[in-house]
Amino acid sequence: MCGIVGYTGKRCSITTLLDGLARLEYRGYDSAGLAVLEDGQLKLVKSVGKVKNLKKNVAATWPNPEKCTASTGIAHTRWATHGEPTEANAHPHLDGSGKFAIVHNGIIDNYLDLRKHLQEQGCVFKSETDSEVLAHLIHQCYEGDLLHAAAAASKKLKGTFGFAVICTDKPEEIAVARRGSPLVIGVGNNETLIASDIAAIAAYTKRVIFLNDDDLALITPDKIDIRNIENVPVSREIAKIDWDVAAAEKNGYEHFMLKEIFEQPEAVANTIRGRFDNKVFTSIMSGLNMSPDELASVKRIVIAACGTSMNAGMVGEYYFEDIAGIPTEVEQAAEFRYRNPIIEDNTMVLAISQSGETADTLAAVREAKNKGGIVAAINNVVGSTIARETGRGIYLHAGPEIGVASTKAFTCQVTALLLMALLFGRNRRLERHEGKNLINDIKNIPELIKQVLARAGEIEKIAKKYAKAENFFFIGRGCLYPTALEGALKLKEISYIHAEGYHAAELKHGPIALLEENVPVLALANDIPGKDKIIANIQECKARKSPVIATATVGDTEISELTDDILWIPHCSSFIAPIPTVVALQLFSYYIAKERGCEIDQPRNLAKSVTVE
Repeated sequence: MCGIVGYTGKRCSITTLLDGLARLEYRGYDSAGLAVLEDGQLKLVKSVGKVKNLKKNVAATWPNPEKCTASTGIAHTRWATHGEPTEANAHPHLDGSGKFAIVHNGIIDNYLDLRKHLQEQGCVFKSETDSEVLAHLIHQCYEGDLLHAAAAASKKLKGTFGFAVICTDKPEEIAVARRGSPLVIGVGNNETLIASDIAAIAAYTKRVIFLNDDDLALITPDKIDIRNIENVPVSREIAKIDWDVAAAEKNGYEHFMLKEIFEQPEAVANTIRGRFDNKVFTSIMSGLNMSPDELASVKRIVIAACGTSMNAGMVGEYYFEDIAGIPTEVEQAAEFRYRNPIIEDNTMVLAISQSGETADTLAAVREAKNKGGIVAAINNVVGSTIARETGRGIYLHAGPEIGVASTKAFTCQVTALLLMALLFGRNRRLERHEGKNLINDIKNIPELIKQVLARAGEIEKIAKKYAKAENFFFIGRGCLYPTALEGALKLKEISYIHAEGYHAAELKHGPIALLEENVPVLALANDIPGKDKIIANIQECKARKSPVIATATVGDTEISELTDDILWIPHCSSFIAPIPTVVALQLFSYYIAKERGCEIDQPRNLAKSVTVE
């Protein structure tokens, strides 16, 4: 959600801070700001809206930033929670004396009590935010040591936070702390950076330190002092990241989302690369760190996820039950810890999160560990909190995903779930030849996606035809049911069309009342088991005069006679079908949003990584 960048070094910090904020725009935000230390004073610039607005305001203050002497600073992009998007509510926030500036991600649950207490002591607040209390708290706790003040203030906070603070007394220091909101330190040459996401600093260093919960750090250009909240020094390893800055550029595509849709053949190939054992026809999941006996001990799988990752998990439920014969259920991660889930010793809890920082999914991981479950993760970010706390799982290797609406992460998550199902299946009841056939099918996924992408022009023409619709239904059966949910989610995310995904059988249990000639239905009618039932559902829709677009297997003349338009999908098995099908739905949603003139990469009100409950 919100983004943090900080810099202390030997050059002007402003350019680095603005560049870092620009690289965090994909996370979603509605205001931005920065504070730097120059000539012994804090200089603060804020703006409502995009980083480009902030750049204009910065240029008015520093017409020649290369001549600026502000070598230490912090910056922030804010996604509004407490208080509307205004300059007053934008970060950074100052204390009353103007001596301290802070930026903060997360939510301070007890901010009202803290605010009241601080006001009684004479503090004057200038914003509606929960974050501003931090600046005043740190001022109260300060006795000459910035790190000690940050630690003392942290102890008073309830909720989640990742924050950074600078002080006029300490021109080369930044103090940072985290609890439930990610922070990473970038180790450079005579310079040190901090950020909430490695995307912001990867252009400057590949050496990073991931902070754990209740870690604090004091950074200077040439020193990093990390302690826990009790002021005890702790050691954190320096990791080398493989983030490719070029991969976070558009490379000629009009939008990041379109680029990432077209990257899916390569992304899926990276997910499956090196993960097949062609001697016994199973998958290699070394990250799970489980022996055959341990795999066999798993009697139940619970998948915890949110949003697109939850839709991927629902596809995985079909895989684990059909291929491996393991009872599986999918839990909305936000509900997991609040409903007292039953986790036996032989239950695996599988957390799925693209970022590895999703707050609700992280809370589910901690609850599952507390209950003694086997906990594993599927995510795309090396060094993320969920990856580190589970200690076992699968990295997708899909590369950075900048568009807020997830595309390649979903297809890679589904692919990873299929690989896991193959592993569990061969450990149980899946015969050698069945394993071999499934491996061949998985290896063919990148080519199937390419065939769908080759029809992008056809899909664009169909999308333009329906771009004025204000309501849409997506229906599917079997593992294409969660695919329908994901298709509807993509359309509503980026085009703002009200779109609903349903199991096709549910259509007649209420939603059919809404069907009429200006409510299109997109039916997933691939040539797989359940197709005959989908045909019956299509006819029900046509009888209510709703236009019907279908996904159908290439050459299916029966479906083409029943529907208004077809998104053609190459022939593949029912297990593989969700992947090329969802690619067609992604393109369909993209072209509708483009036709409607929507902000595709950064849809309104949305954030890439949801790091608060």
